[in-house]
Formats: sequence, structure tokens, C-alpha cells
Amino acid sequence: MKYILLTAIFLSLQGCSIKERPMKTYTLHGDINQKAYNYKFKDKTVKVAYPQGLKEKMGQNMQFSYSDAEHGSYQNSKWSNTVGQLLQGTFIQTLQQSGLFRGVFSYTSTAQADYRLESTIFDFSHMVRGNTSHSVVSVQFFLIDAYSGQLVKSKLFKYAIPTATTNAKGYVDATNIATSMLGNDLIDWLEM
Repeated sequence: MKYILLTAIFLSLQGCSIKERPMKTYTLHGDINQKAYNYKFKDKTVKVAYPQGLKEKMGQNMQFSYSDAEHGSYQNSKWSNTVGQLLQGTFIQTLQQSGLFRGVFSYTSTAQADYRLESTIFDFSHMVRGNTSHSVVSVQFFLIDAYSGQLVKSKLFKYAIPTATTNAKGYVDATNIATSMLGNDLIDWLEM
């Protein structure tokens, strides 16, 4: 009986000393300082719709894959908000900083806008293959005339940025590079 009690106390103390790794939270902070030089939209406004995801859930989980069939989420790392909200905020900030439009609004705004920018996320994940990995970002944009509902133009942007490490931190660093490139390319495309 004495041994059972000592074993139980020992095991309970061992349970207290086991530390779980703390959750790390990351956000997007791509450096986008692209200024517009073609002011064809300078008197126009745009609403940025919430991005739609096709393949993966657009939650806070950070997605990775080891093959086309093996997918998962990091257990101790997550995004600070849903991927859709992070990207929508990034697109709004990018357009505001560019000066391309007179006004840039979230889709929930009650203001009337001249254009609507919609997007579809095809991929936003960490692709790990052996000792190499890439942050994969694939987004298609649609610029729509808000009055007629007609498609003005659309374009698919896809990036595969190598990561310095195969962990979540390496993935986030490469994703921020991809997001910066996406923002700059978005402005260039809209100006054309």
C-alpha cells in the first residue's frame, strides 16, 4: 500500500513538471509601399470583399503538407486572425497606401463604391518536401464594376517562396515575403 501511495505521489508530481509548449501567434506584415503612378481610378472608390477559400479552411490554423495527400495544421502555432481576415486587411491597407483609389472600403461598409475587388484563395499553406519547403500563396482577383456587375478584369497570382527553416517561423517569414510581392503585383495589375 505504501508503495502504491508513493508511486501515485511521484506520478502526480511528474505530471506537474511536464510543460506544454506555449502557443505562438503570428500575423501578416508584408512591407508594401507601392505607390500608384497611373491615376485612372483616382476619382473612384472600391470595396474589398472577404476572400473566398476553395481548398482549405480559412481559419486561424497554419496549414502544411508533406505530400499531395498528407495535410495537417501546426499544433503550437496559429495565425492571429482567420486567413481571410488577415488577407482582406492586407488588401485594404495595400490599396489605401497606394493612392490608386479615392476611397477603399471593407465590404461591410454601407458606402456605395464604384468597384468591387473580389478574391479567391486557391492555396495559402506551407509545402514541406524533405529538407526543403516553400510558402505557397495562390490568389485570383476579380475587379468588378459595382453598378453593372460586369467583370472588368481578373488575374491569378501564384508564389512559392523558399523558407529558411521547415518550421512555422520559417513559413511565416516566407509568407510575409509572398504577401509583399502579392500586394505590389496587385497594384501593378490594377494600374494596367
